Amino acid sequence: MGEVLSFLNPYFLCYYSLMNSEQNIFLVGPMGVGKTTIGRQLAKLLNYDFIDSDYEIEARSGASIPWIFDVEGEQGFRQREQSMLDELSQKPRIVLATGGGAVIREENRRVLQNRGIVVYLKADVAELLRRTAHDKNRPLLQTDDPRATLSALIAEREPWYIEVADIVFDTQRKNSGSTANLLHKQIKKLD
Repeated sequence: MGEVLSFLNPYFLCYYSLMNSEQNIFLVGPMGVGKTTIGRQLAKLLNYDFIDSDYEIEARSGASIPWIFDVEGEQGFRQREQSMLDELSQKPRIVLATGGGAVIREENRRVLQNRGIVVYLKADVAELLRRTAHDKNRPLLQTDDPRATLSALIAEREPWYIEVADIVFDTQRKNSGSTANLLHKQIKKLD
């Protein structure tokens, strides 16, 4: 059996190397930056599965995120999010769009950094407001001054986005298709 393994070993090593270069991709960034839209297209380019953590939380709990915020508060939602990120990040060959606040918890940052390539997608506040203006499924923006709220959230979270990021990618004034293609090229450079 040792002779057979030594004969197959070069092929196995080549295959093993290819498997290791297929790291999961985790998209972080503020709400409205395009994590879901870009993530779907990037997953197609990589031939990976696409998962949106917020969608998974809603599907499994049978409740919308605004409802979870109303009933359980932000802390209740963050606990669900932490459990979901831990589970989903262990799946192979995925592009995972995280919620905008996923980086708040240190445990989430550690999990993302240790289990794949983290991409921080960013855009300026005016662009994010334009993209989220009519979206009622964003409980943190249901305020009298969404601009001030979004600015404060970005100021608070950006150090964490940068801390976990292997790639920082500006989505400003780019369509999702070209953004996904450019991002795909950057990810391939990391391999």
